[in-house]
Amino acid sequence: MENSLINFAEPNFVSAQYLPVLIFLIVAIGLSVVIILIPFIINKMRPDPQKNSPYECGFEGEGPVRNEFKVQFYLVAILFIIFDLEVAFLFPWAVALKEIGLVGFWSMIIFLTILTLGFVYEWKRGALEWK
Repeated sequence: MENSLINFAEPNFVSAQYLPVLIFLIVAIGLSVVIILIPFIINKMRPDPQKNSPYECGFEGEGPVRNEFKVQFYLVAILFIIFDLEVAFLFPWAVALKEIGLVGFWSMIIFLTILTLGFVYEWKRGALEWK
């Protein structure tokens, strides 16, 4: 009868091994909820006309409030990040070139070919031209 009981204090018991993870999750979720709720608890909703005005500097706004940015700016920035980060793969490849052999060499050549074709495609499409 004694063997059929589960001993939670026994270190071999699987649930006891995950107890620190469970405690961590409970603390993390509890702390997250508390941090999210604190602003709602201590918030004093006393808006006044000056606080709600669009400009607190004392001058009335002129013209449109928002400046429009062209999508081209974001597209060039994203393309730069993509192609810049892909170059970061070249450094570990160059360091480990002796260990990876011909398979690693040709794999990187294929990778660079695909990267170059993507760059040429974007270039031909005019994504890199500032209009």
